[in-house]
Amino acid sequence: MRNNATDHFVHVRGAAEHNLKNIDVDVPRDAMVAFTGVSGSGKSSLAFGTLYAEAQRRYFESVAPYARRLLQQVGAPQVQEITGLPPAVALQQRRGAPSSRSTVGTLTTLSNLLRMLYSRAGTYPPGAPRLEAESFSPNTAAGACPRCHGLGEVHDVAEDLLVPDPSLSIRDGAIAAWPGAWQGANLRSIVSGLGIDIDRPWRKLTKKTRNWLLYTDEQPSVYIEPEPERIDYGYFGKFWSAREHVMHVLADSKSERMRERALRFVRSVPCPVCESSGLRPEALAVTVADRSIAEVNALPLTEVVAVLRPIASLTDAGATTSTALSGETTEVAVRICADVVARVEVLLDLGLGYLSLGRSSTTLSPGEAQRLRIATQLRSGLFGVVYVLDEPSAGLHPADAEPLLDVLDRLKASGNSLFVVEHDMDVVRRADWVVDIGPGAGEGGGRVQYSGPVAGLEQVAESATSEYLFGRARPLEHRLRKPQGWLRLSGVSRHNLRDVSVEIPLCVLTAVTGVSGSGKSTLVTQVLAEVVRGHLGVVPDEDDEAGFEVDVRDAAGLESFDRLVRVDQRPIGRTPRSNLATYTGMFDAVRKVYAATDEAKARGYTPGRFSFNVPEGRCESCQGEGFVAVELLFLPGTYAACPTCHGARYNAETLEVTYRDRNIADVLAMTVDEAAPFLADVPAASRSLETLREVGLGYLRLGQPATELSGGEAQRIKLATELQRARRGHALYLLDEPTAGLHPADVALLLRQLHRLVDAGNTVVLVEHDLDAIATADWVIDLGPGGGDAGGRVVTTGTPAKVARSSRSATAPYLACRLVNS
Repeated sequence: MRNNATDHFVHVRGAAEHNLKNIDVDVPRDAMVAFTGVSGSGKSSLAFGTLYAEAQRRYFESVAPYARRLLQQVGAPQVQEITGLPPAVALQQRRGAPSSRSTVGTLTTLSNLLRMLYSRAGTYPPGAPRLEAESFSPNTAAGACPRCHGLGEVHDVAEDLLVPDPSLSIRDGAIAAWPGAWQGANLRSIVSGLGIDIDRPWRKLTKKTRNWLLYTDEQPSVYIEPEPERIDYGYFGKFWSAREHVMHVLADSKSERMRERALRFVRSVPCPVCESSGLRPEALAVTVADRSIAEVNALPLTEVVAVLRPIASLTDAGATTSTALSGETTEVAVRICADVVARVEVLLDLGLGYLSLGRSSTTLSPGEAQRLRIATQLRSGLFGVVYVLDEPSAGLHPADAEPLLDVLDRLKASGNSLFVVEHDMDVVRRADWVVDIGPGAGEGGGRVQYSGPVAGLEQVAESATSEYLFGRARPLEHRLRKPQGWLRLSGVSRHNLRDVSVEIPLCVLTAVTGVSGSGKSTLVTQVLAEVVRGHLGVVPDEDDEAGFEVDVRDAAGLESFDRLVRVDQRPIGRTPRSNLATYTGMFDAVRKVYAATDEAKARGYTPGRFSFNVPEGRCESCQGEGFVAVELLFLPGTYAACPTCHGARYNAETLEVTYRDRNIADVLAMTVDEAAPFLADVPAASRSLETLREVGLGYLRLGQPATELSGGEAQRIKLATELQRARRGHALYLLDEPTAGLHPADVALLLRQLHRLVDAGNTVVLVEHDLDAIATADWVIDLGPGGGDAGGRVVTTGTPAKVARSSRSATAPYLACRLVNS
């Protein structure tokens, strides 16, 4: 095989990563190549698991062995040979960093420039020493506020938590945070001894008295007279305010029960010292354009440009060359401001002007985070690089996708290659070349159906992508349902929602639409979820995005629901021990089947024996993991099948029990499609398997670890788990972009299941950008008209056809086009 300057292709031979069937394929460089196929077909295995992994491996070959240990390596791919492969950069879809200290500024490295600007060119108070750049970071010891340690918020008590019922008197227990039993009686006696009426309703006490009882640091001692009806002695009792008592318990108590009780009276509040900036006062005193760095971090990016552009536009004659003096007219200030403005303008081009530099990355959608990384690469000026992108259009409104495609064109025009894993047909149409993998998912995929110019894919009849790309796929048809009532929220205020009122129809499928940052997820997954959860008395999950106080003036129609179900793309488990079979509950039924066999009964095996999490049944060599970690000194660590159980996870005795000639490990190794006929006579398992197949997950193995599942797969597993439950009543289903990461063929399967839920008498509300999903909804609520402060309002509501006619909606023109073409 030749590899010379005139050969403009990357040649892949014998790729066998994951489900790839030893494939050969050639893809052009200096072009935009789209990798397509149904979900699970092997697109990412080729683009990321093979091409990017090999490019990274080759780069690390040039790095000193010791340094390799400090880098995160993906390991060598299963491929015979790849030639013509340039260096590669991966931009993958992933949730924001789990640390609240990660922000838009840190993701884009703009924070570093801003700190340098304030350090070298800020206006300091008279006599103040110059601070190093680290002093303007809340993540360093030099810059972090001593009160909140740079987090910007502290845990403190709140009066509405300390006194939940102000109509009660102190004697009747108005101060709920005080201890009970003898200690509580003691405090009441002390308060009475101080001359405060403990029988007067709390709300009728003076504000000064209430604040003193709740917050004072004073601890006066009061002599308590013996009570005549008891054999008692007088004593001196020491007063504790409600806040002092709670903080004392949290700081010193060894009782977990007391600490849990004390936490009920605490919530996160802005730090009173740094006013939620996380910075020391010395750093906050330094200004640029009369603003502190905290104020600039809080501005939308559109305003950051407006603030810094006057400094950046100073001419060489207007800027001083001295860097010894702090000041906004120095050459240092001009250069740094010009760089910041240029970088931010790229973000504005990508439609991210509503974000602020101080916005936590944990609040960003995957689409927003990926656009930030793309903008950073665009400014890097790299040439001759392969950018491997994972669904760059996922989570984007059609209006936001257009500027993204323009930026991708600029990356290509700069002399780079783009390898894009994509489901959006509009993005695929913009590609120069398409590699379609399939025809199915899992073992049914992994083959190259077509590799060539986009137009040629039309001739590939077995390609699911071809059907949707060239308009041969039939749209989902259903009759519009009429609302059977309304859930009305008024006076909603959270994030950019300001005094919003909205009506959500019952017993229909509603799509909440709008550009990125318009407030869709805030309304549905936060406000609506919390209001209904509060009505039902449901305790939020440990890592739930909700679980906070919401500002809603009035809510009507809540009595219609008896259950709330949130179906999102968070993982179904955090460890490989959680898998498809355990999450859906079908594994309980399978273990009972094996425990009911004659061999298991003779041995006295219970269903617990067939769990790989208990010592009796699991392989002790690998502790039921199925693999062992292998540490390599100068190479990335790897995993190998357990030498004892060879990946089966069970000990030999457990595997001797069979059902229909298969042991329990064989069942976990089956795909959903394979297991369906095998377990057809096990009703609980069969019901789960059928619903999994109906949502397009027949290719997954029953024992597939949760850590290997994509967000879209995790969401469909949750939906299938709900569908298999035979429940009566009226449930509210909330879904946040359920079609993200799905091929149009998989979207069609998903939509059929969502409509099944509505047909069963439930209400489904989904945050959505996908036009196919919006077009099949019964009702649409469009937010906007823009993102951030320019959004947060209800632009229009109604049937898809009505919304498509709106002149104010950013969604309308795209939806109208979709309805015409369907």
